[in-house]
Amino acid sequence: MSRTAVVLFNLGGPDGPKAVRPFLKNLFSDRAIIGAPNPIRFLIAELVSRLRQKSAIANYAVMGGGSPLVAETEAQAEALTAALAEKLPGDDIKVFIAMRYWNPLSDETAAAVAAFEPEDIVLLPLYPQYSTTTTGSSLAAWDATYAGGGRRHVVCCYFNQEAFAEAHAAAIIQAWEAAGSPDQVRLLFSAHGLPESIAASGDPYRWQVEQTCAAVVQRLTRRFDWRICYQSRVGPMKWIGPSTVEEIERAATEGLGVIIDPIAFVSEHVETLVELDRDYADVAERVGAAPYIRVRTLGTAPGFVGGLADLVVAALKSPGVRPGAGSCSADLKRCALKTFCEAA
Repeated sequence: MSRTAVVLFNLGGPDGPKAVRPFLKNLFSDRAIIGAPNPIRFLIAELVSRLRQKSAIANYAVMGGGSPLVAETEAQAEALTAALAEKLPGDDIKVFIAMRYWNPLSDETAAAVAAFEPEDIVLLPLYPQYSTTTTGSSLAAWDATYAGGGRRHVVCCYFNQEAFAEAHAAAIIQAWEAAGSPDQVRLLFSAHGLPESIAASGDPYRWQVEQTCAAVVQRLTRRFDWRICYQSRVGPMKWIGPSTVEEIERAATEGLGVIIDPIAFVSEHVETLVELDRDYADVAERVGAAPYIRVRTLGTAPGFVGGLADLVVAALKSPGVRPGAGSCSADLKRCALKTFCEAA
């Protein structure tokens, strides 16, 4: 019987109003997010967390005062545990969650995994597309805190995994049909944005998002006019585009409604429940982009969870870092295979 720990990485979120400011400070203190050296980075994080605290608390109030992300991730961990029990019967498998910027943080989870004394550890991000600012940051934090044993297996990404793409395609069709199957709609794949400077450095995120969208479109049972766009811009720097707001406005000028699929998010949280469901819905109403249809995140959809289980099983066949499906374009010098394999 093999003893295996699976660690799900996610962003994390404040569990109440008092946690909002320290959560933001942790976020903007991350070298992967703000590249300035300390103490400049510390001062920026302190300033931004103070300036954004009030508006962030108001946004989280819409969701009951805190983020649902931990509860969503715990539900995914439970579903993954059940799926792995079917695929690896007899093995002793425990699924843990590690949040990057709020509890349970990597050091807490690392201690729990070490106490479990696994023979193998599979690190599995709930960021389907790899970025140095998400999966890269989570892996670095884990490597800095984990001191236990076990062979290390890393799934760096699964941006074009068949099960992942099929789960998105099914969710899009379900949302479209639930809205009455309207004809005059444009499909918008909305991903979290990234500063242009990070994308230009060889970060593979934008390229992987594009590959994901192409894989999903191939599996749709209905042909849509579609676009890729980006949301959640923060700060004055230039971000990759077009923005989701710009694409909603463009659709309206062409007499179209929109169906928005959060292509880079697998759990409901502030970017979906507030930004998409409230802020962008208001934009659509104002400019006349009707209907406005929002596809739910994959959550615990059986196809998606089954795909995660397949990633774990495949990862256990060999130690080290590996993509869950295709590999990055050769010119993307900051992909996980180059960064973490070279570091090892």
